[in-house]
Amino acid sequence: MVEDKTLAGRMFSVINYVLLTIIGLITIIPFVHVVAGSFTTSAEMATKKFVLIPTDWSIEAYRFIFSTNTIFKAMGVSIGTTLVGTIISMFITALMAYGLSRRDVDGRKVIMFMVVFTMLFHGGLIPTFLVVKELGMIDSYAALILPTAISAFNLIILKNFFQNIPEGLEESAKIDGCSDFGILFRIVLPLSMPAIATISLFYAVTYWNTYLSAILYINESAKWPIQVLLRQIVVLASGMDVSSNLDSVAPPPAQSIKMAVIVVATLPILCVYPFLQKHFAKGAMIGSIKG
Repeated sequence: MVEDKTLAGRMFSVINYVLLTIIGLITIIPFVHVVAGSFTTSAEMATKKFVLIPTDWSIEAYRFIFSTNTIFKAMGVSIGTTLVGTIISMFITALMAYGLSRRDVDGRKVIMFMVVFTMLFHGGLIPTFLVVKELGMIDSYAALILPTAISAFNLIILKNFFQNIPEGLEESAKIDGCSDFGILFRIVLPLSMPAIATISLFYAVTYWNTYLSAILYINESAKWPIQVLLRQIVVLASGMDVSSNLDSVAPPPAQSIKMAVIVVATLPILCVYPFLQKHFAKGAMIGSIKG
């Protein structure tokens, strides 16, 4: 019986490894294709539909994208709005989530109902635009941050995580004379780093991918984030007549431009994950221990 179980366990492990390898390849191969395609010459792109390792390497697509200093300014706008927006969003979300997680707060059920209500019903694009316009945020970086400063979904996740923290810790802190803000910043937040890291990444990805808000509220091209500028580069490479600050250079094939744009838009936010990985791992361990 022991040998049968051992054999069955080995077969189960082999099947798991095979399935996970297949799933991993399905996930990674498209990304490798995009990266390889961005370094492919026009002749190879014309003859091959799928490239994993370029035969003739070329950086013409990246040279075309970075042929102007405008892209560096757009990158700075995206990095700035992502950092500032994430900090503001996490601060507001943490304050509201902690308040709603306290069972002794009057009216918290009514407030939670209003929060959930916004997930089901929304004012719409035009009312939001009118509000932003009346607040004087048109053509300002605030228009890229404040309208989406808090997410009801992220708020509910963080609020539920705060509720799982033992109340005895808060009561002990109150006995020691700690204020509500002290409890939040000295006890609750340090114990909630896995949730804070996860929600921060959600917000960071949202701000980094800002596109529609920039199209609606930003009229000056000098204030465009990277996503809008990269879209203009793709349109220009496709041969359409659009206004652009790019220098006059011979464009490489549009397909290589599109793939290089995906790499440029994805790589910065992808580099953030390794710094948050330990918190994700810790969060998984906590979940497994609590059952």
